[in-house]
Amino acid sequence: MLCVRSLLVALAALAAVSACVTSPPVQEMSDARQAINAAVEADASRFAPESLGDARRFLEEAEQQIQQEAYGPARMNAVRAKNRASQALRSSQAAAEPDRR
Repeated sequence: MLCVRSLLVALAALAAVSACVTSPPVQEMSDARQAINAAVEADASRFAPESLGDARRFLEEAEQQIQQEAYGPARMNAVRAKNRASQALRSSQAAAEPDRR
């Protein structure tokens, strides 16, 4: 009885995780695009071109993975894109700070 209950709990947990992975990462993609746009607005192409380029590449990979219905990897790349764009934004803001004084 205990073994069956444990198995059912494990299957339920697996189903819950699978539901998360099988849906497109809509929010993560939106967050990544917004972060990239904010970095571009902060002139990241000038102050943090490598981070901005990485963010764009991760987003492009995520878009391709969504087309292939590889939603788990797409979600990871969207999050990576957002993180790199945020890094580019911070770098741009720090680099532009002396110009504001």
